[in-house]
Amino acid sequence: MIAGTLLCDEEGPIPVEIKFTLQLPRDALSVPVVRRVLNASMRTLGVAEDCLTDIELALTEACTNVLDHATAGDEYEVVAGLDDNSCVIEVVDTGRGFDADHLGHAEADPSAEEGRGIQLIRALVDRVHFRSRPERGMIVHLEKQLEYVDGSPLQRLVDRSNDTVEIDLRNAQPAIAERDQALDEVLPD
Repeated sequence: MIAGTLLCDEEGPIPVEIKFTLQLPRDALSVPVVRRVLNASMRTLGVAEDCLTDIELALTEACTNVLDHATAGDEYEVVAGLDDNSCVIEVVDTGRGFDADHLGHAEADPSAEEGRGIQLIRALVDRVHFRSRPERGMIVHLEKQLEYVDGSPLQRLVDRSNDTVEIDLRNAQPAIAERDQALDEVLPD
């Protein structure tokens, strides 16, 4: 009998993490594309609906800010990473950048047409950080603790990576004999 841990290396269980990067044109059509890709990924992994909605709205606001403030014709990038605890998203544009440290902290005027995006982002995610790179653009870093529905696929993957399993090789003998017989038929002596 053999005992072991699935998805392990010398340091313990291997963390489950899903990452993707999207390179997008600065075009209004790119925002729903980003939103749908992230939504489909999180929904497939079993992220709870309220959590998914918060992340989706914060991402939409961050991408919309790129469309409003980046230089015309520039591309932007969305990098998203999900694991069993959190979602981290970076929206990187190549615009002129701006000082966002003091934006979005005060109540926006309810009748204002603009200026509520950063305030919304701050309210929807656990952590937001803006890093301005003058004349090279802005990086918007979003973090949100994830909540999952019971039995979600990602939670099951994480649980499996922590399980100890026992394998009794005696039960494998019929399958090994069948494989050997099939190989003998295909590869004669």
